[in-house]
Amino acid sequence: MLQIEIKSSFVELGNFLRQFSEEGNVKSASVLHNDLFFDDFASLIELSQSHNGWFTPEQVLHSIQSWAKALTEENLNHWLSNYDFSKIEPKKVGLILAGNIPLVGFHDFLSVLISGHDVLVKTSSNDQHLLKFLANYLIAIEPKLNSKITFVEGKLEGFDAVIATGSNNTARYFEYYFKDKPSIIRKNRNSVAVLNGTESHEDLVGLGEDIFRYFGLGCRNVSKLFVPKGYNFEAFFKAMYEYRDVIHYEKYANNYDYNKAVFLMSNFQLLDNEFLTIKEDVSYASPISSVFYEFYDDLEEIKTRLHTDTEQIQCIVSKDLIPNSVAFGQTQQPKLWDYADNVDTLAFLISLK
Repeated sequence: MLQIEIKSSFVELGNFLRQFSEEGNVKSASVLHNDLFFDDFASLIELSQSHNGWFTPEQVLHSIQSWAKALTEENLNHWLSNYDFSKIEPKKVGLILAGNIPLVGFHDFLSVLISGHDVLVKTSSNDQHLLKFLANYLIAIEPKLNSKITFVEGKLEGFDAVIATGSNNTARYFEYYFKDKPSIIRKNRNSVAVLNGTESHEDLVGLGEDIFRYFGLGCRNVSKLFVPKGYNFEAFFKAMYEYRDVIHYEKYANNYDYNKAVFLMSNFQLLDNEFLTIKEDVSYASPISSVFYEFYDDLEEIKTRLHTDTEQIQCIVSKDLIPNSVAFGQTQQPKLWDYADNVDTLAFLISLK
């Protein structure tokens, strides 16, 4: 199939997704197949929290809107312009997807199809419905995609290559199980922010978005702060107050109560604002409702450490303190060319022989 047909299908999908937002769903007469899909998708968004308690309508709509912004002809052309797809020999590429945030595996799904391969998808039990719905919409736009998209219920078989995402423990299993196939194996990663005390209130409110979006469940969520010795957290907590309503979500509140109790029973020193605890800790991975922090004396030492620990880190947020860092509030708005783990998925897919 011509790549241009597949690309056009995803542009149409972007048009479809653009109708759904937190401000309200607005049906557009120009969007294809709305009569078949619009009402059902609106219902699915509302039902998502019954499938996964973390998938509130607000969080699902945020994911949908981020993909709506990404799936434009301009963005797709910019992304694809650096690659040569002329020698692609279509293979069957298996995807084992995570389910921590809504549509977390969509980029891999898009990448496999846009490069001309066939996709075998094994969804997470935590996110079984959204991607299947969008796949059905794509097939309605371009029926030839029906033979290129397969969702697998049981064991993943008959694939030529695989992209698998999981925990560090499951990654070891994946590496063994898929050792004879070309693969990308993704493990746990976390994101960090580096502050120097000159950040504005708006910067820190943006940092709150990086911390609290998807309740902190994503690898692009900031779970660790590096702050200069003597840093005063007053401005930080003042900015975090914008996100106080997060405690009204039962699953988040339960995690907050549990993790705070565990910290206190262990006699850890905490700073707490009744919906977020912060704790001095050298680890990158903090529990839900908590952020770790470390003091630093020398910014150059932090740069060196982050470079050394690059395989544990997904994003670095700062106000230009660290080269190639992400702006505050932008970690959950990746561009199509912002690859997970800095592994170029399209280059991998083009290399398959």
